[in-house]
Amino acid sequence: MRILVTGGTGFIGGRIAARLLSFGHEVLVGTRNIRTCYLQSELQSATLVQTDWDEESSLLSLCKDVDIVIHAAGMNAADCHADPIAALAFNGDVTASLVASAVKACVKKFFYFSTVHVYSSLLEGRVTEDTITVNKHPYATSHLSGENAILETTENTATQGLVLRLSNVFGVPINVKVNCWMLLVNDLCRQAVETHTMCLNSSGRQLRDFIALKEVCQIVQHLAEVSSDRKHNRILNIASGQSMSVMAMSQLIQARAREVLGFEPELILPKVTDVRETRYKNLEINREKLNGICSIMPSDPSCEIDQLLSFCNKYFKYKESTQHAPL
Repeated sequence: MRILVTGGTGFIGGRIAARLLSFGHEVLVGTRNIRTCYLQSELQSATLVQTDWDEESSLLSLCKDVDIVIHAAGMNAADCHADPIAALAFNGDVTASLVASAVKACVKKFFYFSTVHVYSSLLEGRVTEDTITVNKHPYATSHLSGENAILETTENTATQGLVLRLSNVFGVPINVKVNCWMLLVNDLCRQAVETHTMCLNSSGRQLRDFIALKEVCQIVQHLAEVSSDRKHNRILNIASGQSMSVMAMSQLIQARAREVLGFEPELILPKVTDVRETRYKNLEINREKLNGICSIMPSDPSCEIDQLLSFCNKYFKYKESTQHAPL
């Protein structure tokens, strides 16, 4: 199949593009900076294409003769918070323009990467695709705007629109320069290498649903290659379905560092923690809909953590003192 991956040199898009290439698909990697873009060896057989988000004719040309569009380009949470207007313009308006072009070009499938954080800023309890979305953070609201564009534009068309709400993903980037070091697990692994410590800005009691990037890539490949129920599976939670505390994940990284790097980084907790953290309830991001169309089940996170630690050890050096962003 001929597949366009926007954000194809980024964290999620890069790994997805590489996997699709390895399975024989023709992959177009979309980028805004085609003149300065360098493709890693894993993407050398991909076709690099210029993405001009402001030109409808350019987007239509981009989608021409494409079977599937995987829209993995978007603004992260920190950038959305810093510039809510730009967040809405890109995650919302640009997505709307791209999916409209895809429908005109008769693209068969359009995948949009959203986030489970559209449900709430504090995820608790059982979360399904039908859970009411109440998070008012610009990261969430701008993604909801993109979701609505996908669902409305592809309704009753030949293009199958699919919204993928991604939980807390972690893993090895396609390139060391990829902006993925604000992600919790990625940041902790980098801290472990750079400082031989891991600093938390909380007690670590909060629960999250962690999913390895390798598993995300496998799921996306499966969804691309098989047919699914257009009516009932237009929104899917891409999650492990298993909750894990930040503390438990930190301790797992400690253990894997001992095996992979030969030392155990010290875990440093704040002296004073927010008493509200004691109210965290159980978390289950339900993935029954995903399981109904995809046989790929949650895997042991240790493998991806081992690869991430090795990657950090290759590209980052030990430092006596390093400042890290809050987790």
